[in-house]
Amino acid sequence: MSPVTAGVLQLLALIAALALAYRPLGDHMARVYSSEKHYKPEKWIYKAIGANPSAEMRWPAYLRAVLAFSAVSVLFLYLLQRLQGVLPGSLGFVSIDPDQAFNTAASFVANTNWQSYYGEQAMGHVVQTGGLAVQNFVSAAVGMAVAVALVRGFARSRTGELGNFWADLVRGVFRILLPISVVGAIVLVACGVIQNFAGIHEVGQFMGGTQQWNGGAVASQEVIKELGTNGGGYFNANSAHPFENPTPFSNLFEVFLILLIPFALTRTFGRMVGSLRQGYAILATMGIIWVGFTALMMWTEFAHPGPAFDVAGGAMEGKETRFGIAGSSIFAVATTLTSTGAVNSFHSSYTGFGGGITMLGMQLGEIAPGGVGSGLYGMLIMAIIAVFIAGLMVGRTPEYLGKKIGTREIKLAACYILVTPALVLCFTAAAMALPTPGNSMTNSGAHGFSEILYAYTSGANNNGSAFAGLNADTQWFNSTIGIAMLLGRFLPMVFVLALAGSLAEQKPVPETAGTLRTDKPLYAGLLVGTILIITGLTYFPALALGPLAEGLAA
Repeated sequence: MSPVTAGVLQLLALIAALALAYRPLGDHMARVYSSEKHYKPEKWIYKAIGANPSAEMRWPAYLRAVLAFSAVSVLFLYLLQRLQGVLPGSLGFVSIDPDQAFNTAASFVANTNWQSYYGEQAMGHVVQTGGLAVQNFVSAAVGMAVAVALVRGFARSRTGELGNFWADLVRGVFRILLPISVVGAIVLVACGVIQNFAGIHEVGQFMGGTQQWNGGAVASQEVIKELGTNGGGYFNANSAHPFENPTPFSNLFEVFLILLIPFALTRTFGRMVGSLRQGYAILATMGIIWVGFTALMMWTEFAHPGPAFDVAGGAMEGKETRFGIAGSSIFAVATTLTSTGAVNSFHSSYTGFGGGITMLGMQLGEIAPGGVGSGLYGMLIMAIIAVFIAGLMVGRTPEYLGKKIGTREIKLAACYILVTPALVLCFTAAAMALPTPGNSMTNSGAHGFSEILYAYTSGANNNGSAFAGLNADTQWFNSTIGIAMLLGRFLPMVFVLALAGSLAEQKPVPETAGTLRTDKPLYAGLLVGTILIITGLTYFPALALGPLAEGLAA
């Protein structure tokens, strides 16, 4: 069997697995977020934090709860790292420096999981399990809660109430993320992923000296790292490390976990707004982009010209032989089209066009299918923009799901899509203009520019993957990428929740013969075109200086 055929079969198996899980998981999540019942353990948590889970919140109150919880999480994780040297279970590692502790705290709370440190050489068991793994759960649940609040904005009318953040947060963790993670961790352990609290030990000779590794609760952190579209690795090599991702099956299973909830949330959306066809239209849009990017990535990596590539069967540099080009390409596209950021290969070693595909996937806004929660609300923002453009074409006030898209809604949607590009391009320009940040680049020219552009694209879009080659453990990059991650996560949420509140206050608009059918293939095609055009107009000049210039010069 040829490597290309094997890659196609892997992709088909992945699609089949996602299709089987789509309906039951999507319906389950709709029931979770629509239920009025509170389980006893959940009640204990509400009592402990002093929250009334039955009290409805308007969008300002919902936003305050999101920001307050996230601020406390950043402070807790920062202090945990700063105190690591005196805590038990630290494996003898010292406390983390202030700038790196801030960067890591901002990263994991923002669901970015950007890492400017070597995990196995810096973080002990208490920080990895009690800090980072916990944030993997709650940061994902925050994104899901905001997405559900926007869905309620479409589903409700003549009220500004969007639900209760604390109830959405707790249910997301205990009824969705935790049960799947328990089963997924067992599967990963069966595949060979380690799960222990062992200390540092020697594993044999390496280049004339001894090699040391520390153990850890890797399987339990690996599963939520992928399921919650987090991406932070227990080890520096991330999902290329055999302790995290040992076999081709575990590799495909981890991709399945990455895509599972973001795709299934489209059915949850359709169920909650009372039209499954609307959910299918969003699903089709996400699926077209994801399959297209995967096929394009596999083509660029398999077909790159040159004698070395012909001998290796493609661009094998920077890829694990146990995964090959196909497994690496599928993983790279899945992780950059979502906000996961996990890597099983070095994106810097991809072909010029291949590296550009990973960047473009993040620059789309990570909406195909995107991060847990953030992918759905990002796609719905794009759906509103597409409806607005269609309304301009026919001279009609745009409507979406029975809600008029007026001046206020368009301003909020426009602010949403402008925030992240502004962060990426401004920070990239500053880093290239100043003398010191450029010293962190391993390469010069177009590839060196790509290292900087990728870093800020990854941070501001809350992806967290690294292009490799850039020394990001400096005060400049720790601070600026940390700021980009926080602003890139929480500023868009402000506009999403404000939009949700505005939509929930409207009364439904009756459908007429002139209403644009947003559950038809024509609209899905318009939405795909809108996404690609907006992203292209925004990022094309920057991409032309980096991956496109490198690819055309090859």
